[in-house]
Amino acid sequence: MSKIKLTRRSALIGVASTLATPALLRAQDAFPQDEAPIETQIPVKRNISSFSQQRWQDHFDELGVGCLLADITSRAVHYWGGDGITYKLYPSSVPMSEELTKRGYTKVVRKAQNPSWTPTASMRERDPSLPQRIDGGTPGNPLGTRAMYLSWPAYLVHGTHDTRKIGRQSSSGCIGLYNQHVEELYPLVQVGTQVRLL
Repeated sequence: MSKIKLTRRSALIGVASTLATPALLRAQDAFPQDEAPIETQIPVKRNISSFSQQRWQDHFDELGVGCLLADITSRAVHYWGGDGITYKLYPSSVPMSEELTKRGYTKVVRKAQNPSWTPTASMRERDPSLPQRIDGGTPGNPLGTRAMYLSWPAYLVHGTHDTRKIGRQSSSGCIGLYNQHVEELYPLVQVGTQVRLL
């Protein structure tokens, strides 16, 4: 008869496997056993083009100091640096409705760290409870930690503290980014960067 040496390690493994067995059995029940093979199912298309790399040449005549494309349909922001090498791609929030959406070419005319926010007259008309102003760095400031102002009045590319807005139609006209993304993009984008809202 062979002797089985019981060690602390083998005891712990035995106890762990005993405790894990019910969870493994429940996990097997969580997956349907009679589901059709995936290759026979119709694919669901959700924002497929969002993270497809694009070429700046398809949108701008020249690279200049850089180009920024806000693709409203796919809810993505593309940035090409003036060095011809730098390329960044970020998920974004977009305007809530077509009436609030402005499309076309513009450029970055000003930048601000911890920008203050003043709602426009039309925003206050839609929601009279909005404050007159929120100072930069204040919790709840809808412009987040960085803002890049466009030549169109009241249109910006900015951060947001409300991460639920990214990937959604949730803005009053601006293009929103996660704060960590706008902080990465901010030092790359120069005043004069070409912008297209598509």
